[in-house]
Amino acid sequence: MRRVVITGIGVITPIGSGKDVFWKALLAGTSGVSTITSFDSAKYAAHLGGEVRDFDAGQYVKRQNPDGMGRASQMAIGAAGLALQDSGLDLESIPRRRRGVSMGTTSGEPVFVERYNDIKLASGEDAVPAEVFACYPCHVIPTHIAIEFDLGGPSIMIPTACAAGNYAIGYGYDLIRTGRADVMLCGGADAFSRIPYQGFARLGAIAPERCQPFDKNRKGMVPGEGSGMLLLESLDAALGRGAKIYAEILGYGVSCDAHHMTAAHPQGDGAVRAMKSAIKESGLSTDDIDYISAHGTGTPTNDRIESIAVHALFGERAPLVPMSSIKSMLGHTMGAASAIEAAACALALDSGWIPPTINHDEADPDCGLDIVPNTARLTNPKVVLNNSYAFGGNNAAMCLGRYEA
Repeated sequence: MRRVVITGIGVITPIGSGKDVFWKALLAGTSGVSTITSFDSAKYAAHLGGEVRDFDAGQYVKRQNPDGMGRASQMAIGAAGLALQDSGLDLESIPRRRRGVSMGTTSGEPVFVERYNDIKLASGEDAVPAEVFACYPCHVIPTHIAIEFDLGGPSIMIPTACAAGNYAIGYGYDLIRTGRADVMLCGGADAFSRIPYQGFARLGAIAPERCQPFDKNRKGMVPGEGSGMLLLESLDAALGRGAKIYAEILGYGVSCDAHHMTAAHPQGDGAVRAMKSAIKESGLSTDDIDYISAHGTGTPTNDRIESIAVHALFGERAPLVPMSSIKSMLGHTMGAASAIEAAACALALDSGWIPPTINHDEADPDCGLDIVPNTARLTNPKVVLNNSYAFGGNNAAMCLGRYEA
């Protein structure tokens, strides 16, 4: 089996686009959450969102018409292009059939369904426009990336909701370590949309003022949007071309609670099994984990159950392992979340800093974890664990390590 490393990072997020801007804002505890402008939120009880404000699709989409695709595809192409640029890799040096893309999403391109719904309500027209069939299904996102960068190898979309980014990175990791691909662009993307916003609003899950993961007085999550992309290649290939190596992927684990369509298992059973599998596949123990990137949505139930799972697996060491949620700054970027968080994990391993959980006022004794409150911390982690959980009980955890020659 080949060792797999991350040599390129691209992000489009509510706190900035591009690795350097994103990382500086993250360590500074910058919030990208504000009153939403994508649509009129007057009929909702909550009005917050993590929207990407500085994104110009024409800056990134060159081989296709950006107006002919949805915003998630546009942001995914943007993040993929940034990852390629950051890697310094000449794609033409890799056989076309050996370079591919693996993506995750929650919603695909729902804006096209929204447009059809608006047309039907306004005019009574019941014919579904062709663009809904051509542009809405989630498979279009990796296809747009493949066309843009001429990737003739594997192309897959893994729509496992809010754990999809980790799933997609894990799939790309498997392809490279088993020799079935040489280069994979892996990550996730989701755009701000009325459809998921309506769903979370009806669940009463959206915070009225701010996202406060693991805080005693937390009141909910904040929907967001963005894309995170990693360029993966084998260690030997990276060393051969003198590439900068941000981190090595050590292993991952996936599971399903098989419990409920929206509620997590009350004892965090699936979450425990995903983390345990990731650590075991990496050849490590819980004693080796220096930092946990939490799923940490900020809802009372989610944070409590994630805490239960961490305590169940890590035992007495659970309160000693730094663990933070960058959703406190970005909002919940859905299928992009764990991909953006994987990028943050790689940058933490590279820089030695771990990002904070902002908006923290009072520790929740029912959580009992070190959630790196409000201020970034220099800890020089060597191994990190990236957690992601989703509706349907889909769980994915991934271990990343600092590469040392």
